[in-house]
Parts: sequence; C-alpha cells; structure tokens
Amino acid sequence: MRVLVLAFTVALVAGNQVNFAPEFATGKTYIYKYEAFIMGGLPEEGLARAGVKVISKVHVIAADANTLVLKLVDPEIFEYSGIWPKDAFMPATKLTSALAAQLSTPIKFEYSNGVVGKVFAPAAISETVLNVHRGILNILQLNIKKTQNVYELQEPGVQGVCNTQYVISEDTKADRILLTKTKDLNNCQERIVKDIGLAYTERCAECEARGKTMNGAAAFSYIMKPAATGALILEATATELLQFSPINIMNGAAQMEAKQILTFIEIAKAAVEHIRADIPYVPRGSLQYIFDRELLQTPIQLLRISNAEAQIVEILNHLVTFNMAMVHEDAPLKFIELIQLLRVARFESIEAVWTRFKAKADYRHWILNAVPAIGTHAALKFFKEKFLAGEVTVTEAAQALLASVHMVTADLEVIKLAEEMAMNPKIQENPVLREVAMLGYGTLVAKYCAENPNCPAELMRPIHELAIQAVARGEMEKVIVTLKVMGNAGHPASLKPIMKLLPGFGSAAAAGLPHRVHIDAVLALRNIAKKEPKMIQEWAVQLFMDKALHPELRMVSAIVLFETKMPMGLVTTLANVLLKESNLQIASFVYSYMKAMTKNTAPDFASVAAACNVAVKILNPKFDRMSYRYSRAFYFDTYHNPWMMGAAASAFYVNDAATVLPRAIVAKARTYFAGAHADVLELGVRTEGMQEALLKIKNAPENADRMTKMKQVIRALSEWRAHPSSQPLASVYVKFFGQEIAFTNIDKAIIDQIIELASGPAFHTYGRNALNAVMSGLAFHFAKPMLVAEVRRIFPTTVGLPMELSFYTAAVAAASVELQATVTPPLPANFNAAQLLKSDINIKAAITPSVSMHTYAVMGVNTAFLQATLMSRARVHTIVPAKMEARIDMIKGNFKLQFLPVHGINKIASVFVDTFAVARNVEDLAAAKITPMVPAELAAKTSRETFFSKISKMASSLAGDMSKSSEILPVGWPSRIAPKAFEKKWCAAFETFGIKACTEIESRNAAFIRNCPFYTIIGKHAVTVEVAPAAGPVVEKIEIEVQVGDRAAEKILKVINQSEEQENIEDKTVLMKLKKILVPRQKNSTASSSSSSSSRSRRSSSSSSSSASSKSSSSSSSRSNSKAVGKAFKRPSNSSSSHSSSASNSKSSLMSSSRSSSSSSSSSSSSSRSSSRSSSSRSRSLSKQQQYEMKFIKNHIHQHALSTARANSKSSAYSFETLYNNAKYLSNAVTPVVTILIRAVRADHKVQGYQVAAYFDRATARLQVIFANLAENDHWRICADGVMLSYHKLMAKIAWGIECKQYQTEITAETGLVDKDPAVRVKVAWEKLPKSMTRYATKISQYISRVARDYGASMAKAKNGRNQILLSVAAASETRLNIWLKTPKKTLYMRGVALPIALPIGYTAAELESSQSNWAEKISYMLTKANAAECSMVKDTVVTFNNRKYKNEMPHSCAQVLAQDCTPELKFIVLVKRDQTQEQNQINVKIGNIDVDLQPKGHVIMVKVNGVEIPINNLPYQHPTGKIQITKRGEGIALLAPSHGLQEVYLDWNELKVKVVDWMRGQTCGLCGKADGESRQEYRTPNERVTKNAVSYAHSWVMSGKSCRDASECFMNLESVKLEKKVILHGQESKCYSVEPVLRCLAGCMPVRTTTATVGYHCLPADSNLSVSEGLSSIYEKSIDLSETAEAHLACRCAPQCV
Repeated sequence: MRVLVLAFTVALVAGNQVNFAPEFATGKTYIYKYEAFIMGGLPEEGLARAGVKVISKVHVIAADANTLVLKLVDPEIFEYSGIWPKDAFMPATKLTSALAAQLSTPIKFEYSNGVVGKVFAPAAISETVLNVHRGILNILQLNIKKTQNVYELQEPGVQGVCNTQYVISEDTKADRILLTKTKDLNNCQERIVKDIGLAYTERCAECEARGKTMNGAAAFSYIMKPAATGALILEATATELLQFSPINIMNGAAQMEAKQILTFIEIAKAAVEHIRADIPYVPRGSLQYIFDRELLQTPIQLLRISNAEAQIVEILNHLVTFNMAMVHEDAPLKFIELIQLLRVARFESIEAVWTRFKAKADYRHWILNAVPAIGTHAALKFFKEKFLAGEVTVTEAAQALLASVHMVTADLEVIKLAEEMAMNPKIQENPVLREVAMLGYGTLVAKYCAENPNCPAELMRPIHELAIQAVARGEMEKVIVTLKVMGNAGHPASLKPIMKLLPGFGSAAAAGLPHRVHIDAVLALRNIAKKEPKMIQEWAVQLFMDKALHPELRMVSAIVLFETKMPMGLVTTLANVLLKESNLQIASFVYSYMKAMTKNTAPDFASVAAACNVAVKILNPKFDRMSYRYSRAFYFDTYHNPWMMGAAASAFYVNDAATVLPRAIVAKARTYFAGAHADVLELGVRTEGMQEALLKIKNAPENADRMTKMKQVIRALSEWRAHPSSQPLASVYVKFFGQEIAFTNIDKAIIDQIIELASGPAFHTYGRNALNAVMSGLAFHFAKPMLVAEVRRIFPTTVGLPMELSFYTAAVAAASVELQATVTPPLPANFNAAQLLKSDINIKAAITPSVSMHTYAVMGVNTAFLQATLMSRARVHTIVPAKMEARIDMIKGNFKLQFLPVHGINKIASVFVDTFAVARNVEDLAAAKITPMVPAELAAKTSRETFFSKISKMASSLAGDMSKSSEILPVGWPSRIAPKAFEKKWCAAFETFGIKACTEIESRNAAFIRNCPFYTIIGKHAVTVEVAPAAGPVVEKIEIEVQVGDRAAEKILKVINQSEEQENIEDKTVLMKLKKILVPRQKNSTASSSSSSSSRSRRSSSSSSSSASSKSSSSSSSRSNSKAVGKAFKRPSNSSSSHSSSASNSKSSLMSSSRSSSSSSSSSSSSSRSSSRSSSSRSRSLSKQQQYEMKFIKNHIHQHALSTARANSKSSAYSFETLYNNAKYLSNAVTPVVTILIRAVRADHKVQGYQVAAYFDRATARLQVIFANLAENDHWRICADGVMLSYHKLMAKIAWGIECKQYQTEITAETGLVDKDPAVRVKVAWEKLPKSMTRYATKISQYISRVARDYGASMAKAKNGRNQILLSVAAASETRLNIWLKTPKKTLYMRGVALPIALPIGYTAAELESSQSNWAEKISYMLTKANAAECSMVKDTVVTFNNRKYKNEMPHSCAQVLAQDCTPELKFIVLVKRDQTQEQNQINVKIGNIDVDLQPKGHVIMVKVNGVEIPINNLPYQHPTGKIQITKRGEGIALLAPSHGLQEVYLDWNELKVKVVDWMRGQTCGLCGKADGESRQEYRTPNERVTKNAVSYAHSWVMSGKSCRDASECFMNLESVKLEKKVILHGQESKCYSVEPVLRCLAGCMPVRTTTATVGYHCLPADSNLSVSEGLSSIYEKSIDLSETAEAHLACRCAPQCV
C-alpha cells in the first residue's frame, strides 16, 4: 500500500512540473531581433581591431511538431577595421546585396525538447551562409534536464561536442526562468578544427601544462518565460572569448571576442508562409559546422575570381616580366596569389595553361614551382601525367614530386595516386624517382594517419608485400627501401613485418640478413614508437638485452628506447644491465646518453631526465672516465618556460671497434614552439668500409699460391668494379620533420659512374663547350620561388563564422648573370686546359643576386566572401649587385680584378614588419580598410598618464552592455614605460673607396602597454641598409691587382724606404723648432707630460730632459739609450741612466729585454725569494713555479755574423737587430717579389687605396711585408719582418702605427731539446699594445685557462717574463706531446697530449724517407701509424691490443697465432714460436704472397723472405710486388706493411711488437686479441667463445701438430678432455667434457712439462651413451655447466716406434 501511495505522489509531482525546454507552437511565427559580431585585436582599448557584424530579424516558424523553419529578414553585414572603440562598424552594402538571396532563404531543422537535429536547406545556399544560420541555431540548442538544475555534459554545438555546464534558476515573482550555460572549448570530446601544415608536429602535453598558447570559453545567458507546454525564449546572449599568443598567453595575447544577442519581439498570430514548393530541401548535416571554400582561401589576400585561367595567365605574365633582372619586392605575394588561383582552377584549366607555356622556359619554371603548392591530388596527378608523357625531365619531376608530397593534404585519393606512381615501371626504372616516390608514399600515409586516428592497415599492405618479395629474392636494397617507407609511415600495422626481419623475433633466416637491414629495421620503429611507446619499449628492451646481437644494433635499440620516454623503472633496469655489461662500446654509449639527459630542460623529457639522474649516480664510479674512442651520445637543449620556446640537439657517435673513423654518426635537431615540438632535421652518415677502402692496398700481388699460402689481398676499392656485388663504403640519409626525404649509398655503381664521367670524352667535351659559350657571351636568369611554410588552424565560432590562425612564408630568390670572356691569343678549335696557362684571359661579369621574402601571421575571420583579420607582415628584400672585370695574364704574372659601380641601386637590404587590422569583402575590394595596430598619433604621445586619461574618457562615454573587464589597463605598470617611437640611423663612410653605408632602424610598437615580446612585435618596424657613393670625388672603379715576379717593382706606387722616412723626420724637426720659437711656454711643460705621450716622443728628434731620464731609468734597468729617432733598434748602452724615451727607445728596449730575459728573470726570481721569506703563500707559489720549469737547450747556431767582434757572441738578437738597422726597408736593396694594390680609381686620377709589397733578400734569408696607405700624407702602415737565422731559428717583428712606430711585437721560434726530446719554443714579446687588443687577449687567455683545466692541464700562478708569452712543445714520442705555456702571470703544463698523426721524427722520419714516394702516401702513413693498435710480448708476458696483460706459457716447438686478419680476405698472419735452444721468440709473417721469417741468430736478427736470407747490410728491403718494407731499427728488425693492415712487426732480443692499422680494429684475432677496445671480452678463442682463463685462451691459438714424426717437433694438439672426478649436477650423477680445448700430447707421446688451466665443462647424465664420433665432435658448441682445472701439456716426448 505504501508503495502505491509513493508512486502516486511522484506521478502527481511530475505532472505538475514545468517544462523548461523551449517550445514553438505550430501555426505561429516567432519574431526575434538578432545581432552578432566577432571582433579581434589586443584587449586594450585605443588600438586597432578588425571584425564583422550581422544584424537581422529572425522568424522561427513551427512547420510541424518536430520541424521548424528559420528565416532571416532584412539581414545586414557590417565590417570593422579601426581604432576600438572610437570608430564604428561600416556597412558592407554590396556584400549584403550579393548574399541577400542566400541569407533570406529559409532553412528547416529538426527540433525536439530544445535539441537541434538535422538541418535542411536548398543546395544553392553555400556552406558559409548556412553556417551563419547554424550560429543562430546554436543559441536554440538547450539540453535541459527536468530533475537537475546544475549539471554538466558533453553537448553538441556548432563548434563540436564540448563540455558544457548548466545552471538553471527560477524567478517566481517575475515569472522568469534564468538559465546559464558555459562551454569549455579546451575540453571537447570532438572539437571541430582543421589543421593544415601541422602533420609533422607533435603536441607537447608537458609544455602545455606549464603554459597555454590558446584558451577559449563561451557563455550563454537565457531569460525565458515558462508556459504550460514549454518555455519561451525572451532574450539570449552568447559571448565567446578566445586568447592566442604564439609565446604564452600569460605574457600577453591577442583575443577574439564573439557576441550574439537574440531578443524576442513578438509572436505573429498567423504563420507566414516562407517555404517555396518549387525549391527542394536537401539534408545539409546537423548543427555542427561544416567547412567550405575557406580551405582554399588564403587569409593573406581576397581575390574575386571570375575566370581562373585568364587570371593565372595574367599573374604569370606579371611574375615573368617583373622578375627578370632582379626580384620584385612583391614577388612572394604574387606567387601566393598564383597558388590560390591554381587551387581554385579546374584541372583542365591548369593543363591548358601548361600546354600554352611549357615551351617557354621562364613561364615553365614558375608553373613547376607553383603546382606542388596546390596541396591537393591535382598536383600529384599533374606531375604523374606529365612525366609519363615525357613533358618534364627527371630532375624536374624529382623536385616537383618531393615538394608535392610534403605540401599535399593527404586523403585516400591522394594515397591511391601515390601508390600508382610508386609502382609505375617507368618511375621504378629511375633510382632517384623511385626513391622519392617510395619515401613519399610513406610520408603521405603518416600525414593521413595523423589526422585520422582510425587509419586503416590496408594502406601499408602493398609495402608489406614488397618487403616479403624482396626478402624472398634476396634483394637487400629493396628490403632497405621498404623499411624506410615503413619508418616514414609509422603505422603500427608495420610492427610485425619489421620484427620478422630482426634476429630473435623472426625466422632463422632473419639472423642471416645483412647488418644494414637489421639497423634500418630498428630505426623504422622510431615513428611507430610515437604512437605505441609501450609496445616498442617491450620489443626494443629485448633487443638491447640480447648480448649475442651486434653492438651497433643494441645501441640503436637504446636510441629507440630513450625516444619512447622510458619510465623510471626501465631506466633503472638499463643501469643495472650496464653494471654487468661486458661490451664497453654499449656501456659508454648508454651511460653518456643518460648523463647527457640529466641536463635536459625540455618539459617532455623531464621525467626521463629525473630517472637518468638516479641511474647516473648508480653508474658514476664505473663509467665516468671512458675514452673518446668509445661510442658516445650527446644531448643539448634549452627551453624558456615563459615563452614556451626552445630547441634541442642530439648527436650519436656509434663505433664498434674503437677506430678513429666511427661506424655511424647521427645528428638531430628539435624545436619547441607554441606547445608543440617537431624534429626539424636529422642527418645520418655511415662510414662502414670507407677508412679501409681508402687506406689499404689497391693493387693485389699476382700469381699467389692460394692453396699453400693464405688468400691474396682482394676486394679493394679498385677491384670492386670486377665483382657483381659489393658492400657500401658509405651511406647518407636526410630526414626533414621526422620524414626521410633522401638517402644514398656510395657504392660500386656510384663509383663507376663518377670514374666514367671524369675519364670519358663527354666530360672534356662539356668543358670545352662551356668555355666556348662563355667566350661567345653568356647571359642567363635564374629564379626560384618557394612556399616555405603554410601552417593553418581553422575552427568555428559561436557566430558560425570561421576563425583562422595561420602562418605563411613565401620567398623568391633570383640571380641574373652576364658573362663574357676573351682569350689572347685566340684558342684553336681543339684546345686543352694547359693552353689557358699561356694565355691572357679577360673576363667581364655582371651578377645581380636578389631575394624577397614575405612572412604573414594572421588571426581572424577568413571566408571566400569577406575577411576581417589581424595581420602581422614581415617583408625582407635584398639586392646585392656586382659588376666586375677580371684579367689573368699567366705569362706576365699579373692578376687584376676590377669592381665597377652599379648605378640605380642604393638600398641593398630592407626589412619591414607591420601589424594591422584589415577588413574587406569580395564585392567591394577597393573599399578594403587597413588600420595600423598602433596608431601613429598614439605612439607620438610622450606621457603614460595622457594615454590612460584618454582611454578612461572614451570608456566612460560608451553605451552598451559589452564586457570591459578584459580592457581595463593594469594599475601597477612601471612608470618608466611611455609610448615612444624608436628611430636611429648609423652611417659609416669608407672614404678610401668612396663608399658610404647607412643603416636605419625605426620601431613603433605596443611595448609601452605591456613590456613583453608579443607586444613588442605588434606595431611597425623597419630596418634598411643603403650603400651609396661617399661625398667627394667620383670613384670610377675599385681595382685589386696582384703582380708577381720581376715586374712587381713596376707596380709600386708608393716607395717606402729609409730616405722617405728620414725626410719625414726632418720635416717634423723643423716644425718642432718653429713651435718652440713661436710658443715659448712649451718649454715649461712638465716632464711627465712629455714622456707619457708616445706621439710627442715620436715628434722629438732627440731628448735630454733629466726628469724624463730618471723616469726612464726607473722603469727598466735594461732600457737602452737611443739618440737617433726613426731607427728601430739600437745597441744597449752600459750607462746606468737613460735619456727620455722615444719610439725608437721602446723598440730598442724590446730587443734588449728579449736578449736579457734569462738574466732578468733569474734576478727577479732571486729578489722575489728574498722578499717573500715572511710569506708562506708566496713561497708555495714559488715552489709550484719551479715544478713547472723545464730546461730548453737550443739547436740554433748563429749564421749572420756580420762583424768579427760580434761573431763570437752567437747573439741571434744582435744579428736580427744589425740586419734591421743596416737596412730597415729592403726596398733600398732588393726589388719586391709580390705587389698587391687595392685602390680606388678616381675621376681626378688621385691615388687612393692600399699597397702590399713583399721583399725577400736571399743573402740574409729575410722576408719583409709592408702594408701602407697610398694616400700621400698618410704614414700609418704595418711592417712585418722575418729572418731565418738558421734552420733551427726564426725571428720576426711586426710593427704598426704611424711609420710602424706605435706598436710592435717580436716573435721568436726555435728548435731544441727538452730532456733529450725534440722541442719547439715560440716566444711572443711586446712593449705596447692597443687597449682593444689587450682586452681581447685577456678574454682569450681566460677561455684557454678554462678549456685547459677541463682537459686535465696543470696550472699554477707564476711571475714569468713581463710582456711576453712563451710556448714550448716537446715531442715525448712520435704521437705524444708535452706542452708548456707561460704567460706573465700563469704557467700551464700538459703532459702526454695525444696526436692524431705521427710526427716525422725518429724512426718515422726514416721510414717516410725510404718508403713513401708522395705526400699523400706520407700523410696516410703518419695517420695509420699514430692510430695503430699495439700488442707486445716480452718473454712470456703478452700485452694485447686492448692493453690486457697475461702470461703465455708457450708450448715446446709449437707455433701460436699471435695476430691475424680474421676477415675472409686473410691479409696477414703473424705466427710466434719459442726457440727452445736459445729461449728466444721466432716470428713468421705471412702477408700477401710472401713469407717472412724473423729469428735471432748469433748476435743479430736474421731475415728470410720466402726462404731466402736477406743480409743485414742489404736492409732496408722493399718487396718488389707489394708495399712491404723490412728495415733495421736499433737492435732489431721491423717489417712495415700498413696498406695490408699490418702497420709494423718488430723483433729484437728482448721484445716482440705487432701493430695493426686503425681500420683493422675489430677484425683481428690471435693472442693479441681483437683490437676492438673491449678488454672485458679479450680472451676470445677461434670459435668466438669468450673464456675467462688466460692459459686456456693462449693454448686455443696453438697450431696443432699433425703427427709425432712432424719435422716441426710440435707433438701436441687440442682436444676435449673428460673430467675425472664424479659430479653431481642438479641432483644427478653426471659425466663432464671440456667445451674449451685443452693442449695434450699426440698419441704415442708423453708429457714432460705441464701446467693447469681452468676450462669450462658441459655435463651429461652418467648413464648416457656418448661416443666420441657422435657427441664430442660438437662439444665445443655446448654450454658451460661448470668450470674446473685441467692438466695441459707444454712439452712432449714421443716413443721411437710412434707413427
């Protein structure tokens, strides 16, 4: 009963509840007034805005219960472009008239319970107009719940399905319902938005968590009157606000505000008939916005297109006509206009234009560059048809196809067309087109999947089938191409086909695929990882953990893992694996990657950086000091949170054998901007095989016996031509925005093509034809237009009009070249290049390169009918014309280059940036209104208060109910910010060449409102650079002339010699005397003023002031006396006091200080010690200084003893000084060897410019170079003097200033010895330097100190010689240097600095002299020797290539493989054997087709080549058929064969050394190891098993004996032995056999000397029947169950009856 009562009560309440949903009664017309506008601009008032307004009456009629009719009555459209809120909306009368028919046509829509359903309209109504209707319907959309007043839901609307909050309240007194709903446009389940050009970018969620670039919301307010059947909407107001900034909206943003007001007027009693029966209504979608032609309409300009084909022709004519000589300033804008017309035009029209202009080169070029930017399938279709028809060349097709693929909007039609092109036989025939088409297909799939999450897997099926077919046929190149296509596409469906090609995941055949295939397969996972990171992590970590895989493959797997943004647990797992990792290449790579990531600042990798920070602390003690030869990863980034902007760069250095040339290098750059990131560029280079192919022997020995000796050296670079297949020497790939656009392999085919091209007659014919064309006159014009960027985001507003944010960049580069050459005497018809060296060549050239670039950033309404946008436009225009004439006379040694003036062009560069509001409509383009964002009158204000008061008055006078909250200016602005314009102009005149350059900067921006980057951009900015003739006489041309040889003296225009300078001095002396007479007070000037100015001292002929004398003597006790001004050096005086200082005194003191540096330093050092006894810190400093001292013994022997008195002193300084004083200028004694004139040829024929003259005196080995100004009264010059005093010492002096007397430095370079090591010492000393030079030198010194400290240099404070730097370098070895650097206050020391090349000293010098014939081979030899891996053996101790030391117990009379080439080429084998009689090592080297035996005999090392002894007196020995040299070195013999991979084999009585070249690292084996830097995997046996025991390892490389009757007396072999003791393994009795061979005596022989070796055993159940023939034959491949010791035999004795 209670239940029935409750149900009745609920039903009663529900029946009485009012229905809040709007209701329109059938048969009535509801009339509303509708006003809507959308406005964009900055939030502050007083600045420009752009907008659109629509005013109309709205009639709503209920056709039936669920269908309503909506009709606009008297619609009007207004435009706005002006200063808000001062200016008013302007009516767009013509546009209103043009659209009146569409706007006034009623539409029908389904409506039930406040929810809008399907929309019906005539087909003639455009989507743009229908979207305006949808904006009104959006107001009527109300999802009202009867039981809730506050709720939220995902509600469909014109902008998509977005989160909507409802709040409903009732005003019972007023009988009104108040409803508010708000939409969060950042939280949409399905947001209607169209992105163009953003397919390559990825959203950075972590960046957006720190700041937003766009934010938006919409609020709706309703006042409704309740009724019995439903509510009546009395008033509805909708306001939408969107903020956008490319930097961060918190640092200033532009805003778009949309507002709608729907006000009820009345209800007509009778329904007005609006629907015409003759017009069919078709379904036109729902309430949601539908995109129209705005996708084809660029927001930059609005075009009225009546005849697209005719307008295309008109634009083409304009572009060709106005861009011939140079680029027109508006060319980029016209190019964008051409693209827009092509987008709108029909395909037939494009073909018609092509047919008309394809034969005209200029027109053809513009069309081919514009068609790819159409961005639809028409572009691909066009190029496909034209290429197949043979109307475009391969080069044109490749460029156009590459551009089209990246510009086209991907859809299923485009992808189908791309598939047809990729599979087309004609395209497949050309390798370049095939590569572009295949990679492009993958790119298009990636772009399509980026916009469509439900991307079908069928799109990748053709590529998967191609991969399967290529693998089955063994076509590895095709396999690699398909992998790259799958990598570009990044589709998860490609994961299984890729994994089938990787070892451990695919079939057994997958492991046998080439290593390159495995690498490319892993790299193909990178784009898939962006979509499925967890899945890729599972696969990649398995690859990384598999230690059987190639190290490079594991390192590439690590790269993929890091790019998946590993969690903390996985990073820690990798760190734990590294602790036990035996491969140092992998350990170094992953550790360096982790360490680099700890410095990450980018938000998206912040979690990885935190995890790596923990991992590095785990690994630090073990991996912090790895050699540079190991693989490395580098990562650098910078990110600025307030601007949401940053960049990152990573580089991977992948090596697998610690060679100098790495196996692979990958570099990648990433940018962060506006909450997204993109991998802009990636470059990968593989150098596999390159180093070996360049350096190893090219010509293999002939007639080698391959059955009795090892294989001859084969497969060198030159031999590839005779083989059908070859391994690539190098490969390069390029990725752009994460998509691989090109790759190439430098292999056999390419090398053949290059050789054929370079050596064939076609190349020489082409060269002759090119020269003939130049001689007959050549003129051509080149223009390259490009749409660099087109990025657009279009989304609807509540009004129904589209809002667009876009960024465009277009550029046009052009060059006009005219070339004319004449040759005297005329060349014959079949001339060769050598004849040009005997000719007089005159070349005239005029080059005019120019570039124009436009960049647009747009925000606003963009439709095919009207535009109301904010636009920021940047225009860059540069023109750098050059007109020149060159003459080369090889016979006379004259080279002349003339730059002629170019008239009519002064402005060479300009940059204009302006921001404005623009409103225009297609019906009245002439009435378009453009308003600068920052008005000129506003920027002219000078006070902040005036601006604020003006805004306040305007705001108070406004009527209306628009929100002002966003326009209130902040109170706390800095008072220092005032609206001012910045204008600045800088000019510099180069009078010597008659050129004046000016740079002008003008800026007027909105930073006075808010001091942030975004507001700084807003406004007007201009930068111009102009170059014009300077004031004064006209300069006809600028000439550079070089004359060498005997005629150099003829070109001297200004003679600088002793008499010229003396004349100048005498003139100055007269002037000084006159000055003293006329101005007697000058005699009373202070001594300090006369001595402090260097210019005054230069003007005095001689000085005898006593006060100046005292000052001079106090400054330096070694300062010399000089009485003649103008001479650079004088002998030091023994007088204790000096006279006043002059310029010559300064130079003299410099020389004297250099001569007495050692004595002065010792005296100062002693005085320092005596004065510092009371200071412990100074004594410690002194001891540190003594620690860094070194004794340098000179090699120099004086060779310029010009007088007997001075000859015995051996004073090189005196010799240099004497030479200088005897002939300050060599022009008095010798003629110049080179004269260089750089001059301006003036109309008045006055000499103006610069002259460089070089003189060389062979008698004194002196070189002098003088740089002087040609002006008659200009005595500023640079004088450089150098003298070779001996083969061990050079001295130079560089002076500059007035007559080369203001500043000077002295440089001394000499050779010597430091502790018996050859050394070089360079000393730079000076007396006075310019302040700017001193300042920069200080900065350089500080930088060197920081860098040196980072590289482990020792540094100490010291008091070294004043005003001098001393650098000493001693060669500790051929590849190591010790360096000392002494500055006045510091001493720096570095020991053992490694060199990448061996110095030509010691044995290296002798080897170069005797064996290497040319410089290329000498450099190659020094490179290989410096980087060779060394293995040594002293008695029984072996130090491997990897520096691992162990003891080798050598068996009696048995040879061991010391080192060998383990590649199939078998370039060399080195065997070692112990001579039991002399207890000395014997060596046998098999290399090429020769055998070399080195063995001690008597007191010398005997050498045999192929069994023939070579006497010691005949060394060095050069083998006639191979590049093999045997030479005597000290007490031993050295064999050198670097081109065979064997750098050196050396044997003496105490030591044995083997060195292999750098490119053999990782390819050797034997007792010396693999030379791969992997010391943890050193003990590798011939079957590639790594053993832990040195004895077992050494014995595994023994050459076993064959029988006990063997002449070699090696009576041992390697065999598996059984473990004698009982073993219980896993609870079961087992018998065990060694899986590592043990050295045992042959049958019939017994051991006489043994040792123990720890070997691994494999165990079997004791009851298993295992025979030697069945089980032991494969025992060496079994796993190790336990390790035990075994007895190994070292010497055996055989019974006489053994066989």
